[in-house]
Amino acid sequence: MKATELETKRFDKALDDILDLFNNLEADDPVIHFQDDVLDKIERAKIKYGSDMVDDKINTVVHEMLSWLDLDDVQTNGEEKGDSEEDSGSDE
Repeated sequence: MKATELETKRFDKALDDILDLFNNLEADDPVIHFQDDVLDKIERAKIKYGSDMVDDKINTVVHEMLSWLDLDDVQTNGEEKGDSEEDSGSDE
């Protein structure tokens, strides 16, 4: 079944709208900015050992490194003041 000229114009307009939306998306800002050589090694490790294993190893190392830092007094954007205090022992 062949599209009519009106259907073709509607499809073209819809496609242009989708492309405009895509072009106006905000760029994702990575949480960690790895150096190029590190990214290359991560990609090669994922090919050799699999993404799940490499992701797990990186998460383990980063988690351990962050555990050395005192971050209890720092709030993220998603946390409201007092949330962690209320949840940590008010019911005990």
